[in-house]
Amino acid sequence: MELESSSVEERKRRRHGEKPGRQITDTMSLEDVGLCSDMLPFKSRSSSNGTPRITYKTAYKCDNFSLCILLLPPGAVIPLHNHPGMTVLSKLLVGSMHIKAYDWVDPVRVVDSEAPSTKLRLARLVVDSVFAAPCKSSILFPTTGGNIHTFVASTSCVVLDVLGPPYLNEDGRDCTYYKEHPYCHVQNGTSAGKS
Repeated sequence: MELESSSVEERKRRRHGEKPGRQITDTMSLEDVGLCSDMLPFKSRSSSNGTPRITYKTAYKCDNFSLCILLLPPGAVIPLHNHPGMTVLSKLLVGSMHIKAYDWVDPVRVVDSEAPSTKLRLARLVVDSVFAAPCKSSILFPTTGGNIHTFVASTSCVVLDVLGPPYLNEDGRDCTYYKEHPYCHVQNGTSAGKS
């Protein structure tokens, strides 16, 4: 009987837009992933030798999902990229960053053996904002929610990403990088394309 009761509660939460994974990550802090703000990599400091170095660590990985932590110093940029065929639950644990995200206007399914297209495609801007911790988690679905996105760290940042399923080149789940082309500068009616 207890299982049925939990099941009913879960359905009620989902009907009201609550996502079980999001409930967990929304309350997470830096300490929940075994880190603390006193650690050297998270202190604000300028990068004196060119491009700030981004650290990426996979904390856990199985066939269904991976749990990753990104450490971005001030000024670090993760270029415009996607997570094909993946759902990403992302939580900014520390810092503030500018996030710009797009969805394809006309999503297409890519056949597993087919390489990503090099043609320009029209994309719709869905997020263009600065986020500061603490904030709610973001959910990026394979074709909606800003799956094509870029991050620019305003301060030192720590991001927790839960990717499901995880990256796997053999299954066509490898990151593709893109370059923005303003719509007014493109003659064929497209505005975002692979670089």
